[in-house]
Amino acid sequence: MEKQVIEIGGEAVGVVVPDQDRLKFVAVKYHVWDLDSKRFNSADEVRDAIRKLMSDPAAAGPRTTGGLTAA
Repeated sequence: MEKQVIEIGGEAVGVVVPDQDRLKFVAVKYHVWDLDSKRFNSADEVRDAIRKLMSDPAAAGPRTTGGLTAA
């Protein structure tokens, strides 16, 4: 497994890096921030999660920041 840039619609939105036999997503665009640091089995799984998030932002669930829940 190697790091790989993840693009959606021609725009780089993050990278995946190997992490404990899986791939960890590192977001570089705010609109996919809810997926930052989540681990996936493949780059295609990351792209599917991004598409789902972008079509239904509530699908990612609430984000937590420092013990506070951000809407």
